[in-house]
Amino acid sequence: MATVEAGLQSQLRNIEATYGRSVDEWIALIRASGLQRHGEIVAMLKSTNGLPHGAANRLALVALAATAPPPAAEDPADALYAGRAPGLRAIHDRLMGLVSGCGSDVEVAPKKGYLSLRRRTQFAMIKPAAGHVDLGLILPGVPLTGRLESAATFNALFTHRVRVRSVDDVDVELERWLREACARAG
Repeated sequence: MATVEAGLQSQLRNIEATYGRSVDEWIALIRASGLQRHGEIVAMLKSTNGLPHGAANRLALVALAATAPPPAAEDPADALYAGRAPGLRAIHDRLMGLVSGCGSDVEVAPKKGYLSLRRRTQFAMIKPAAGHVDLGLILPGVPLTGRLESAATFNALFTHRVRVRSVDDVDVELERWLREACARAG
């Protein structure tokens, strides 16, 4: 059974054989025309090159695909914060700014519902919650405070948890904890 891709490749080979130009030559001709809209390219190929609609349509699609910019890399945080309060994403972005200061060897690994932060080993995670962003940290031996709470009921992989309720909570103290966790992991 033939596939759609095989059929499209066969159509391109037939266009090359019938009209005497390679697909690359057709793409170059289309680029040189300066046209960028599908309908305009099809019309030009039909009127100035005598191509039937099907061939002109296929070449226009191929040329547009060849000149399209690559899709932008998707930020894994976009899915985590979709439909959530905008303030949570601002907190996340501020936390990630601190993470970027930990060095270029920090790996951000998207997981279901959170982002894992690793160097040689995992050292933190950032997870959106209903009204705050949870920062899980691995800091064995560091005493708990009112703000640096136990992560025992939150996530067993982490020793500590900080509930970050606003961008103002991303302060020097939190930065120190995050940098310490990062340094221990690397």
